[in-house]
Amino acid sequence: MTPKETALALMDAALKAADPYLAVKRNLGIEGNHLVVSGERFPVRGKIYLLAFGKAACSMARAVVDLLGERVEEGVILTKYGYAENCPKMGRLKVIEAGHPVPDENSLLAGKLGLELAEKVGENDILIVLISGGGSALFLLPERGITLEDKIRTNELLLKSGAKIYEINTVRKHISAVKGGKLAKRVRGTVVSLILSDVVGDPLEAIASGPTVKDPTTFEDAFRILKLYGVWEKLPESVKRHIELGLEGKAEETLKEDLPNVHNFIVGSNTLACESALAKAEELGYNALLLTTTLEGEAREIALAIGSIVQEIAKYDRPVPKPAVLIAGGEWTVTIEGKAGLGGPNQEFALSVARKIDGLNAVVLAVDTDGTDGPTDAAGGIVDGKTLELLRESGVDVEEVLRRHDAYGALERVGALLKMGPTGTNVNSMVIAVIPKGRQ
Repeated sequence: MTPKETALALMDAALKAADPYLAVKRNLGIEGNHLVVSGERFPVRGKIYLLAFGKAACSMARAVVDLLGERVEEGVILTKYGYAENCPKMGRLKVIEAGHPVPDENSLLAGKLGLELAEKVGENDILIVLISGGGSALFLLPERGITLEDKIRTNELLLKSGAKIYEINTVRKHISAVKGGKLAKRVRGTVVSLILSDVVGDPLEAIASGPTVKDPTTFEDAFRILKLYGVWEKLPESVKRHIELGLEGKAEETLKEDLPNVHNFIVGSNTLACESALAKAEELGYNALLLTTTLEGEAREIALAIGSIVQEIAKYDRPVPKPAVLIAGGEWTVTIEGKAGLGGPNQEFALSVARKIDGLNAVVLAVDTDGTDGPTDAAGGIVDGKTLELLRESGVDVEEVLRRHDAYGALERVGALLKMGPTGTNVNSMVIAVIPKGRQ
């Protein structure tokens, strides 16, 4: 295989490992009158309800329905527009598509239906909650007094601020009626949550803003984050007022203790995806190195760091000798100031790293595992040592494009966009670099 074909094969291996359907099937089972989750047994004495939200909601729900069938009494499934194709076909399941990353009216509807479903669960019943990336924006129910428009405005400000996902979720939890463990508070029966992690390090409380998990963050933390990223003064008055009430102890805090009826299990993550790509690289005869699964930072800057390691391998055979593969996972961000062009963090990563690997016999792929990088139809970008030259020949000023965060058009012009459509999963982003043997 060519280096590009190798990079794509490793990406495919990673995506298969993160397949949400298989992740649920690996961890969920039924034995007689017991639901078995990751080896733990839960007696089925009453009804089983299903609540799924996130970009992988349909595939995860299909695995549950394939396993439990008519045992599922009722359910609500919420996913992103265009992601409902794999949803199970069952009359007692309501399927809703909504906006992401910016929530919309359907997100609000799903939040209301999800809370109503949770409150139906009796003491002898089980609520299976399936959580995946995107769940925080998709599953929405603002606290009293906060309108959908105010929530959307707050979300937009946070997404553009450069704040990390867990920081964004800290704020979301404190203006939501279902996040930060508040959903779990409403359930009388047993809650079993199967979680596909899209947050660096897999902290349960941060994934989809932790609707079934106790939350260590406070109103003070939310306030600090909003001030740190210059968002506080721009907030809608209703949001500022609710946070101020929280600071005064007059608004409900998030869940602060483990509930005995609530059980959370991570069934898929970026780590598993990266490890599968690593195994595939070794199988293909490469000296493979998994750098980290917790990479964070500004996309264009960490791209230069990764590019420097690629350059070191290409020229000096260190830290691993050629033929080599580097793998890294995590979540990188783009801080937008003023009007931005079209692109996403992985496209910006790819464009930036092209500067560092210019002239090298190397390929670098940067991909969002959900198949959608930013508000575009691309999953990321794939570049090599000739990409920068091609960009210059086509009249692209790379530095100016990076300044305007307009990577999509530049990469498209030289055939360096990575397009695959929705993958049905979401376990952060990945970088795969392939440096074949031979002189540089």
